[in-house]
Amino acid sequence: MALTMLDKQAENSNRSAWSSDLAAALERERKNPNPCVGNILVSESDRVRVWMIRLAPGERIGFHRHVLDYFWTSISGGRVRLYVHDGTTVENSYVPGETRHLTYGPGEFTVHDLQNIDDTEMVFVTVEFLQSANKPLPLPESVRRQTAA
Repeated sequence: MALTMLDKQAENSNRSAWSSDLAAALERERKNPNPCVGNILVSESDRVRVWMIRLAPGERIGFHRHVLDYFWTSISGGRVRLYVHDGTTVENSYVPGETRHLTYGPGEFTVHDLQNIDDTEMVFVTVEFLQSANKPLPLPESVRRQTAA
């Protein structure tokens, strides 16, 4: 049974100042959008991209841009911190199987990073739908080569 997050409130959400390193990383993403919404591209077809995110305690996946409709599922559960492009810092806890579906209209997007603030590895799966209101961002060839190996 999937647990959806339609009404889940963030455990902590604020707009406190970010470090200069985080602000610079967000600015780099704005200049060169990062389409890699996971750290491993598991599968790709003409309909979907399937990504896995594996984060050790304290590890962070950098800023990336969501433009396609997608869903993610927490495989392991745990606690995360996200820095969002609107200046918000959000902290949440997830349980295994917790899932969230997101959709974007033409020109809409979200940019954020993700940091594991728990003491065990965190694993998420993200599935992007290529037939969405926005065109898919092109992936670096190095990402595709990983799935072909």
